[in-house]
Amino acid sequence: MLIDSHCHLDRLNYETLHKDPKQVIDHAASQDVNYMLVVSISLDEYQNMRRALDEYPNLAFSCGVHPLHAHETPIEPERLRELGGQPRVVALGETGLDYFYSPQTKEQQTQSFIEHLKASRELKKPVIIHTRDAKDETLELIKKYGDPDVGGVLHCFTEDYDMAMQAIDMGYFVSASGIITFKSAKKVQQMFAKLPLERLLVETDSPYLAPVPFRGSENQPAYTRQVAEHLAELKGISYEQVAKATTANFQTLFGSIESCR
Repeated sequence: MLIDSHCHLDRLNYETLHKDPKQVIDHAASQDVNYMLVVSISLDEYQNMRRALDEYPNLAFSCGVHPLHAHETPIEPERLRELGGQPRVVALGETGLDYFYSPQTKEQQTQSFIEHLKASRELKKPVIIHTRDAKDETLELIKKYGDPDVGGVLHCFTEDYDMAMQAIDMGYFVSASGIITFKSAKKVQQMFAKLPLERLLVETDSPYLAPVPFRGSENQPAYTRQVAEHLAELKGISYEQVAKATTANFQTLFGSIESCR
């Protein structure tokens, strides 16, 4: 069994590519992907996401504001805590810092990230962290405001081994996406080959970043299988070992999947 630890199931193309979320979920199950964590990019989007997907049992949810949306409206700490405390919400985010695409909104991103980390500490729910070109600042804020007993995950991680290991030493996990299948991602592949399996998750980040051989098409949770198979190749172990370990790691971080239903 596999778990897609990060997808945006509500943002797939249901107009021309898929009939409905059930079709996507059933296709994922046919590829051994039997559970998924659906992640919001804003508080309003979270509420729309829940209305659209609440009927499906094999889903957990995360509530938060993506760093590239942090400048759109001021972070609302009490609303974040209220929504983040709802049943089936197992994490806060995605949050974090992205200085690659939006260096001009550093202040808003930082304030939003801090509020997510504080809420994570209070609600005892892990954070899902998006980080790009902000290594030192991300690690500094995790250390200052995060809770190592609650932890979180650096999702779709593409930075460097040193950053990954510093986060792991502070109680965090690191997630591999379809990027590890790209021929142009040699440094990322080398990094995941070295990282400890007991701290790794797999994800799609769908509908974005479809893995080889589906690169260029819309990503979907079923393609977690390709990520896991390629991770197994990089580490020189079996697919079954990766599936077993990453599923156990997901439940260590976010709780038993039975408790999410």
